[in-house]
Amino acid sequence: MCGIVAYTGKRKAQEVLINGLRKLEYRGYDSAGVCGQNGQGLDLVRAQGKLSELEAALHSHPLKGHVGIGHTRWATHGAPSVPNAHPHTSEDGNFAVVHNGIIENYSLIKERLKKDGVLFKSETDTEVIVHLVSKFYKGNLAQAVADALAHLEGAFGIVVVSAHEPGVLIGARRGSPLVLGVGKGENFLASDASAIVQYTKKVAYLDDNDMVEITPTGYRITNQARAEVRREVQNIEFSADQVAKGNFPHFMLKEIFEQPETIVNSLRGRLIADSGTAKLQGLNLVQPELRGIKRILLVACGTSFYAGKVGEYVIEDLAGIPVEVEYASEFRYRNPIIDDKTVVFVISQSGETADTLAALREAKSKGATVLGICNVVGSSIARETNGGVYLHAGPEIGVASTKAFTSQVAVLNLIALLLGRMRKVGPDEGMRICKALQAIPGQISEILKQNDAIKAIAEQYKNHRNFLYLGRGYNYPVALEGALKLKEISYIHAEGYPAAEMKHGPIALIDADMPTVVICPTDGLFDKVVSNMQEVKARGGRILAVTDADEGQLKGIADHIIHIPKTLPMLSPLLAVVPLQLLAYHIAVSRGCDVDTPRNLAKSVTVE
Repeated sequence: MCGIVAYTGKRKAQEVLINGLRKLEYRGYDSAGVCGQNGQGLDLVRAQGKLSELEAALHSHPLKGHVGIGHTRWATHGAPSVPNAHPHTSEDGNFAVVHNGIIENYSLIKERLKKDGVLFKSETDTEVIVHLVSKFYKGNLAQAVADALAHLEGAFGIVVVSAHEPGVLIGARRGSPLVLGVGKGENFLASDASAIVQYTKKVAYLDDNDMVEITPTGYRITNQARAEVRREVQNIEFSADQVAKGNFPHFMLKEIFEQPETIVNSLRGRLIADSGTAKLQGLNLVQPELRGIKRILLVACGTSFYAGKVGEYVIEDLAGIPVEVEYASEFRYRNPIIDDKTVVFVISQSGETADTLAALREAKSKGATVLGICNVVGSSIARETNGGVYLHAGPEIGVASTKAFTSQVAVLNLIALLLGRMRKVGPDEGMRICKALQAIPGQISEILKQNDAIKAIAEQYKNHRNFLYLGRGYNYPVALEGALKLKEISYIHAEGYPAAEMKHGPIALIDADMPTVVICPTDGLFDKVVSNMQEVKARGGRILAVTDADEGQLKGIADHIIHIPKTLPMLSPLLAVVPLQLLAYHIAVSRGCDVDTPRNLAKSVTVE
């Protein structure tokens, strides 16, 4: 959740750390801090609030050296405050640590250290780490960190710096991501490659229980037994420009407008239009398992869960395989029934979601074939699954997911097509699906041309405090996702419901002050959804319809209409969700909300 960046080299450390933290602020923005070697000791500067507060503090107290660590925090243990901000330092000020994760046994360690006379300055679990390192230091920082880690239970990505060892930084990970950046005369550590891509394109993704020592001239990676290990150095696939806003006021809007391109990237080289099927290289190793599938589980959290719900409808329709969608946070706590004919797809934008990783490991322990759908190359999910599919959506910086959702849905459609062609979908139907998929990017571009019109509609709805989102079939999950987007970034309460279920409770809430957003493409359920809209209208509710229907079909029913192009019913979620993203965005902006860093949220939830 929190963001870490560290540097050792010839550049001014402050510049590298702040630039890196700007790219990582989506991981947490309750507080931020930096600490660097100054030739005589350590300089520490921290601030509560967003990164801008830290930058202001650095104007009067700049870091002077070329080695340092930085952190942006999403609060877990301890409220947002300067004392709870990272980095945390030892009592003598000679050691400092930044940490992402949760130390589960920190209370026990803290009590033991307090009995030894250690005075704590924060409420965080992290502070025990730096006191342990200080306690164990005998002239070798790497060994002191290894000794400290042996006492920790839980998840962590950490970086440690000491005044005693110039130019040296020690990083380690267990259950929380940490990336090594390899440069010329400089090296880096970060939670995410986006923090360092402007300085180097060469990275190595650390495995669990790896520890790395970096200096300006080299690095050494060791395992839990302190034996040296090698990790592949890879090239970052995206550019520094991709993690910049460009001419857009917010990352979220930029990422909404990138969706025609990201869908193209998700489909590129994977659609075999001539034979009406899909080719997914990451699933080649499990072809026998795919042919023998009796049951599929899609496991995810948040927006990824709703993408999975779309996948459930599509896979069952095309392949005739029973599909269940599970919240990852609940999956391992209910003793799920799994056998060797069950295939589990875990879905995560970051590939580091703690609950999803735990579900992955639970499924593997029960003998399932586990496959990943994720966006980040080298992520934990990518490494721990039996195979999988990358989204190729590029970095997603906005905390509220947009382009990753549509890429996930596109990939799930590819999987459904592949499995369908193995079973009951003929070549003609397959080719029809391929043609419709190829048209989706251009159709999204057409929807985006309505941005100004949607902004005008948003102005009329911005002051309402409650919304109802309705959809049926493929678009029920879109109603859930649309409601989530509004909640995440505008702080307006919203609920998504199957349209027909409205009569079983939510209809009691409908009045002129509770708008209803209805997704109603002209599919086999259109007339039924229109009837549901009439029920809302009869109770004085305002209706905003997202539809491919002609104006006349909803005349006198919908108060506002946002048009989407026609496509196959199974692909309509890829189009219908885009106006809902724009609607949520413009409502949030008009209310003065910070859409890229909404309160209490973080992009990558790496703690339970």
